[in-house]
Amino acid sequence: MNEQTNNRLTALRQRMADTGTGLVAIAPGSHMDWVLGFHPHPDERPCLLLIAPEREAFLMPALNAEGSRAFTEVPFFNWADEIGPEAALNEALAAIGATAPGLVALDETMRADFALLLLDALPPDTQRDFTQKTLGALRMRKDSSEYAKLKMNAGIADRAIQTAFSKIKPGMTENQVAADIRAHFASEGAEPQFWIVGAGGNGAFPHHSASEKVIAEGDAVVIDIGGRKQGFPSDITRMAVIGLPPEGYGEIHTIVEKAVQAALKAARPGVPAKEVDAAARKVISDAGYGEYFVHRTGHGMGIDGHEAPYITATSEILLEESMVFSIEPGIYLPGRFGIRLEEIVILREDGPEILSSLPRSAHFVQV
Repeated sequence: MNEQTNNRLTALRQRMADTGTGLVAIAPGSHMDWVLGFHPHPDERPCLLLIAPEREAFLMPALNAEGSRAFTEVPFFNWADEIGPEAALNEALAAIGATAPGLVALDETMRADFALLLLDALPPDTQRDFTQKTLGALRMRKDSSEYAKLKMNAGIADRAIQTAFSKIKPGMTENQVAADIRAHFASEGAEPQFWIVGAGGNGAFPHHSASEKVIAEGDAVVIDIGGRKQGFPSDITRMAVIGLPPEGYGEIHTIVEKAVQAALKAARPGVPAKEVDAAARKVISDAGYGEYFVHRTGHGMGIDGHEAPYITATSEILLEESMVFSIEPGIYLPGRFGIRLEEIVILREDGPEILSSLPRSAHFVQV
C-alpha cells in the first residue's frame, strides 16, 4: 500500500481502539476515497471495505475485481451474480477476525441493503454506529495535500466569480451568467458542480439555482458557485449589484459582513461549533433581521462539498486545527433580495485562514 493509505489505516485503527470499535464497514464513495484514494464503480452489487483492528478485506463483486486490483492490495473476497455475496462476506469477516466485532461502524452513506446484509451476517447482539467517531473524526482534519487542493480550487472559484462580474449586465438571464461561470470552470480543467445566480427576488431563495429571469437594473444578484478538480471542491458566494442598489441594500450588506467577521473571530480551536453559529446569528438578530437568517452558518468541506463539521446552532463538535468549513451567514427578504457572503476557511492555531483572496464587497455594475 502507498504511504498515505498506510498512515490513514493506522490512524483509523487508533480511533477504533479509542472507541472500542471492532469493525468499520465502508461502501464505495468518499470515505473509501479518503482511505484508499479510489473506489470501485458503485451500483446495486454489495461492495464493502471491511477494516478490523489488525486486518482488512474487500467484499468485491467479481465484475469489478479486475478493474479494481490495480488500485489496491487489500485482499478481495469476490462473489459472482449467480451465487450472491453472503458466502464471500462470511469468508471476509472470518479472514480479518471480525465475525463478532462487538461494535461496527457503518458508512452512513452506504445503501440500506448493504448495511442489512452486513448486520445479518453479524451476531444479533452486535452494536452499531456510524463513522463520526472513527473515520469521520479523522476526515474533519485536513492534511497538507488536502489543503493544497482546496486552496487551488478556491483560486479557480475566485476567477470564475470574477468572470461573472466581468460579463453580467442588464438584459442577460441568470442562465446566461451561469453558463459563463461553467465555462470558466471548464477552462481551468474543473468540473462545475453548482451555480446559484439569484437576481432580485430570486436571491431571497437560498438554494435558487438559475433561471430564465432577465437581470435588470436595480437587481442585487447572489452568486454562489462551486467546481471540482483533482477530487476536491470549491464553494464561494459573492454579490453583484446592477446599477443603483435596491433600497436597504447597503444596510443589509453591512450587517451580513459584520456577521461574517463575528464568526471568523469566534472560530478558534477548542470552541464548540455552535458558538461560531451563535456569533454570526447574534449580529443579525441584534440588527432586527433574525427571522430572515434561515439556515446554518456553515458546513465542513473536503472530498465532499458538504461534510462535518457542521456549523449549526446545536453542534457540540469542538473545532480543531486543520478543520475546513464555510462561514456563510445571509439575510433573505422575500420578494426583494437576498445577501449571502461565504468564505471557506481552514482553522489554524490562531484562527481561521480564508482560502479565497476575493474581497467580500459587492461588485457594482455600471449601467
